[in-house]
Amino acid sequence: MNPQLTPRRLALVASVISALWLAGCESPKTVPGQLSEVKAEPSVAAAVSHPSSNATTAREYRRDAARHIYNANKSRIYSGQLPPMLYAVGTLQVNLDAGGKVVSVHWMRAPKHAPEVIAEIERLVLQAAPFPAATRLGAVTWTDTWLWDKSGRFQLDTLTEGQQ
Repeated sequence: MNPQLTPRRLALVASVISALWLAGCESPKTVPGQLSEVKAEPSVAAAVSHPSSNATTAREYRRDAARHIYNANKSRIYSGQLPPMLYAVGTLQVNLDAGGKVVSVHWMRAPKHAPEVIAEIERLVLQAAPFPAATRLGAVTWTDTWLWDKSGRFQLDTLTEGQQ
């Protein structure tokens, strides 16, 4: 696999790095553009308790991470079986440090026809941080498939209710 470093990908990497750097600052400053929107809403992650995970494998951790995303985005979860035709499907790897902070994200299968969905999923992941600390694993890579409806609601493959 040889990912091309397109201007869009470079900008995305710079955005993620900037967001992560800003998240570590004690006195956050407003940054123009999308980063200010991500930084302006820390209440989503702060409102969700920060439990730890006793998972012993990355596959077990996947369920804890998916539940964490669901808890942080209750109004965005598609209830019931998804329709037969989804707007977008993407598989994302999220690298987390031992404390549950997002270190990096990597699209294994990006829904390239829907760049707004790519950006929204990345924003949701960053806003949900920190994820449950994987006490038995330390740093962990969480991989899940996002099933995106045209309404903007979603399910994760780990917790999906299936399709019609």
